[in-house]
Amino acid sequence: MKMNVGNKVILFLCMLLSCAGARAQKAAVKTNLLYDAAAFTANAGVEVGLAPRWTLDVSANYNGWTLSHDRKWKHWLVQPEARYWFCERFARHFVGAHLLGGQYNVGNLKNGISFLGTDFSKLSDRRYQGWFTGAGVAYGYAWILGKHWNLEAEIGVGYIYTRFDSYPCAECGTKLAEDRPHHYVGPTKAAINLVYTF
Repeated sequence: MKMNVGNKVILFLCMLLSCAGARAQKAAVKTNLLYDAAAFTANAGVEVGLAPRWTLDVSANYNGWTLSHDRKWKHWLVQPEARYWFCERFARHFVGAHLLGGQYNVGNLKNGISFLGTDFSKLSDRRYQGWFTGAGVAYGYAWILGKHWNLEAEIGVGYIYTRFDSYPCAECGTKLAEDRPHHYVGPTKAAINLVYTF
């Protein structure tokens, strides 16, 4: 039986979580409310304790749908992050270092954004399909809402290297460019996570 990327990511997260339970470490599962609301992107994360002030967070997201008016924002992403907590795990201030990687098929997204050397306005009339990898650093804060519930905010910056093919429209098959590189420096992570700890 052949598994798609989304099923592989979910299976990986479940295996990571089961390993954490077997070692009796404190752990958490989470969802990024920004991705849920803004891009209809399925996402999940698990975080496991490694030491009194260290955790490993692994998040993944997937969007395989074509939006209305032939807009595309298809992608998958995996983002592991090592975190250092200044107080105790899963509470208050933390800093992290993350890696990220995935693939995308994006186009027909009307905008006029040009940011830190990357012209996102080209997404208005072209489609880009490719892969990316990168790394970054982050700062975050977790509010304890109850015995098992937290709310966590995080922002990260870093570097992403991508290679892509470009097309003249969202559905066209004629390539304008093939295997082009691009270097991006800027935000690599934004999250408002609803977290369940156990």
